[in-house]
Amino acid sequence: MLGNIRKLGPGLLFAGAAIGVSHLVQSTRAGADYGWGLLWALLLVNLFKYPFFQFGPRYALATGESLLDGYYKLGKIFLWLYFFLNVATMFTIQTAVTVVTAGLASNLFEIETNMTHWSIGVTAVCFSILLIGRYKLLDKVIKVIILILTISSVLAVTIAFFKGNTSLVFSQMFPNGDSILFLIAFMGWMPAPMDISIWHSIWILEKKTDLKNKFSLKEGLFDFNIGYITTVILGICFLGLGALVMFGSGLEFSDKGNEFAGQLIDLYTSNLGESWYIIIAIAAFTTMISTTITTLDASPRAMSKTVQLLFKQKNKDFYIFWITILAVGTCLIFLFLLSEMGLLVQIATVLSFITAPFYAILNYRLVTSNYMPKENHPSLKIKILSLLGIVFLIGFTGVYLLSL
Repeated sequence: MLGNIRKLGPGLLFAGAAIGVSHLVQSTRAGADYGWGLLWALLLVNLFKYPFFQFGPRYALATGESLLDGYYKLGKIFLWLYFFLNVATMFTIQTAVTVVTAGLASNLFEIETNMTHWSIGVTAVCFSILLIGRYKLLDKVIKVIILILTISSVLAVTIAFFKGNTSLVFSQMFPNGDSILFLIAFMGWMPAPMDISIWHSIWILEKKTDLKNKFSLKEGLFDFNIGYITTVILGICFLGLGALVMFGSGLEFSDKGNEFAGQLIDLYTSNLGESWYIIIAIAAFTTMISTTITTLDASPRAMSKTVQLLFKQKNKDFYIFWITILAVGTCLIFLFLLSEMGLLVQIATVLSFITAPFYAILNYRLVTSNYMPKENHPSLKIKILSLLGIVFLIGFTGVYLLSL
């Protein structure tokens, strides 16, 4: 039992990266604006994205390579496309998760100061943690964070269930008009952007090295499933919190991270009582700090690997270079573009959704190719689910593009 727990890690890092803006902000907003009406979207997008995220650890443990190595084998052009897509989104994603974390930290610690200073401070702390501990520290910290998050979130939604002012109405709806943009953004980061499958394949190899190669495909998929199921359950929890506590309140949410954080916690406490403040604050803050740390770690790892492959520099580690670039770039956005965060987040979430079919098709092609050992190919059920998922993602991308 203890051995199995020790081997948990990459799946929880996946959960730590996934459970952030998509859950705390987007899921809560979905519940607040539509009640339980978008539960169908949450469940379907998690179902249809599942195989493509699973292909990350599957390919890595079956071949000893990351998905980036696989993309390179399929064609150098695919790796270049990933490089440019990642450069286009990684600063916005990091800024979005950090500013929400900073807003929650300000509320939790009750220290009023300029949000730019808070955001830069959060970035500096996370940057220092990663430079000191790298993977091993992150692997240990994330287990504690996810445990606290799960307990506090389930407790919060249970309290809301018994004390909430809204009746349980599960009628589903499909947004129209301008609301389609929100639906696409909601699904774009639910449970996470599709390129996190690449991060996961890198984390799984780090974990395998840490365990001296004693990490089987079966154990890796079990670890992934624990993390994925956690993201689904917590997604439902945050949607439920929005529906049970916020739906029908008439509150208009701010697009600014610090204001949203204050509105979120204030509305919870006004409905559930001030005595529950610490539960809500801990659930929200642990959600975002885990996402901030894991995203700050993952993009530099992926970019380092990408540069190694594209420029044939396999013996050089570019992690320090890219994490520094990401941290500095994020701080510059805080200093000069913080007022445009709402627009930047919307662009990032929509871009994540419309590029999802690209990653889905690429991952599916890779794990069913000759580069993957035949005995480790996904089962027929997973293949069928993958094909349905590709149709689903392409279909909704088409719906969005036609609605423009």
